[in-house]
Amino acid sequence: MGVNMTKNYFSLTLIIIVFAALLAIFNSAFIVDQRQVALVIQFGEPIKQIDTPGLKFKIPFIQNVFFFDKRIQNLKSEPTEVIASDQKNMRVDSFGKYRIKEALTFYQTVQTEEKLKSRLSSILDSNLRQVLGSVPFKALLSPQRPELMKKICDLVNTEANSLGVEMVDVRIMRADLPEKSREAVYQRMKTDRLKEAKEIRAQGDEQAQIIRATADKEKKIILAEAQKKAQMLRGEGDGEAIKAFSSSFSRDPQFYEFYRTLQAYKKSINKDNTKLILSPDGEFMKFFGKVN
Repeated sequence: MGVNMTKNYFSLTLIIIVFAALLAIFNSAFIVDQRQVALVIQFGEPIKQIDTPGLKFKIPFIQNVFFFDKRIQNLKSEPTEVIASDQKNMRVDSFGKYRIKEALTFYQTVQTEEKLKSRLSSILDSNLRQVLGSVPFKALLSPQRPELMKKICDLVNTEANSLGVEMVDVRIMRADLPEKSREAVYQRMKTDRLKEAKEIRAQGDEQAQIIRATADKEKKIILAEAQKKAQMLRGEGDGEAIKAFSSSFSRDPQFYEFYRTLQAYKKSINKDNTKLILSPDGEFMKFFGKVN
């Protein structure tokens, strides 16, 4: 009876020892994923940081392991009211991207990602106000924008390094004016565009008047030169005609007299029913012959 009790006690002890050994083994082994970084903590104090993936070991029941994701994470910031250097209010909606670079520093400063995001949001908001407050609103709508984003990212990264975090990028999703400011800016832009359009129209009218005046002047000059040339050609033609007539009439004076008389008939007897009382024996009627 006593032997059986001794055997049972020995078997139970052996089972407990095996179970404790297995429990110790399971408690001492852990696996680090390639997307993670592990931090070994002993009595609340960080002992070491493990960056390489694989099966790792720790002192069972004494040391604990905390895992942190070392991939790039998103940081969404709340919309921020910023006053630009030209005294325009802006409503800026931004976001950032970060990753845990030093798990030990991260654990010693913020410990959790919730606290980290709260700290980073404050840092991002502060530097956003500082940089955007030093430039006019239109700088965000110009090629200067990427330069401003880089400057904000560098400033945030300088402070984030003290938390064991690297700030990878900062972007502005949207930058708007408040409703009242937008309406005021719209009206001012509308007024400026109308003024500019009026000036352009005035300049166009002035140029049109100059062009019309120049064209009219050139027209008069061309017409005057054409008339002058026409008169010269007409005079030359008349001269040539007179010479031709003189040459022809000098050869036959009677024909010349006959032609001149016919011209006189044409001018005297027209279509207005003018009545002429002439003597048939007169010089003017000699080519009509005798009237019976």
